[in-house]
Amino acid sequence: MNLESKDISADFPKSDKIYLNNASVSLMPLQSINAMKDFLISYNSIGPDSKDSESFVTEKLRKVRKIIAQIISCQPDEVILTQSTTDGINFVANGLSFNDKSNIIIRGMTHEHHSNLYPWIKLKEKISIKNLSIDKDGFFKLNDLKSLIDNETKLVALSHALYNTGSILPVNKIGKIIKERSSFFLDAAQTIGCIDNIDVSEINCDFMSFNGSKWLCGPMGTGLFYCSRKSSELLQPQTIGGESAIIYDETKLAFKEIPDKFQTGFRNYVGIVGLESSVNYLQKFGMTNIHKKNKSLSNLFREELSKIKNIILYGPENPNDRTSIVSFNIKGIDTQQLVDKLEKQNIILAVREISDTKIVRASPHFFNTESQIIQVIDTIKKL
Repeated sequence: MNLESKDISADFPKSDKIYLNNASVSLMPLQSINAMKDFLISYNSIGPDSKDSESFVTEKLRKVRKIIAQIISCQPDEVILTQSTTDGINFVANGLSFNDKSNIIIRGMTHEHHSNLYPWIKLKEKISIKNLSIDKDGFFKLNDLKSLIDNETKLVALSHALYNTGSILPVNKIGKIIKERSSFFLDAAQTIGCIDNIDVSEINCDFMSFNGSKWLCGPMGTGLFYCSRKSSELLQPQTIGGESAIIYDETKLAFKEIPDKFQTGFRNYVGIVGLESSVNYLQKFGMTNIHKKNKSLSNLFREELSKIKNIILYGPENPNDRTSIVSFNIKGIDTQQLVDKLEKQNIILAVREISDTKIVRASPHFFNTESQIIQVIDTIKKL
């Protein structure tokens, strides 16, 4: 389906705002909002704690695991339902076992998103933290990674794409280096739903975490954690309950198989229903078409920004090396003031940082239009 010139604004709640902060939280299609409403009505009509509701909910969970598994090319039982990307990161950081000789490898330190930095830094009193040196766009040399991995490396933890520059790391090449030498965790919050051709078997990652409320256009409080069947044995769950374990011989506990092993208590059922509906909506257009549209919008944005006096653009020049994130500054204009002024004119961007440098971040998605991009550029020129 050609998304280049297609206007799908009617599929989303009516708004007078131009929303370009999808790398934080995206808009939800109306069909997903309605699906959540319909679920709540049906769930309560059936009786929330009844045999009928149990099978009703089980089917909803099965559907969302199936469609997520299709997107990342894994088995449905390898998809654990969480509340956020951060949940999945902490599953790994707190669930792996270490000794006093263990080390993990991360990238860029404060150049990394807090959620994929703080849980690892917290481990520094137990283990050694090795840092990959990076260039201005956040990339590192593959040979540097090779040299850092040793027999005591328990994990390499990286982001698939960077929240600040939009740089997409060559994870397939990285995975081949790590394979058989260490475990590999990938924060995919900025790629799932934004770019296409994501296959965990080709990436060779053991664990991957992302959420439903960014590029997948789902509701807040929905997250997904991929854990390969084989690697699930490496993680010790940090919570336990009747949903995740069984008791035998009166005092002995045994964890269930994945995905139940990592899921205690009730799930955000209504959110999961909304997420499944949103992913179905995206699938209607196709991830390849969505990626193409996102790339087209970001290229237009960067091209038009480059014509503005005193503009500073961040991120790779090659559009194949970045997501639709466009980060910039204008010399002489305070970053926060720029974003605040735009918001007063119903244009939503965000302030983020590249290490110690504050930047303006725009992140268009497939429902945005070229005319919106031009309108934003014209408004920036008048500030």
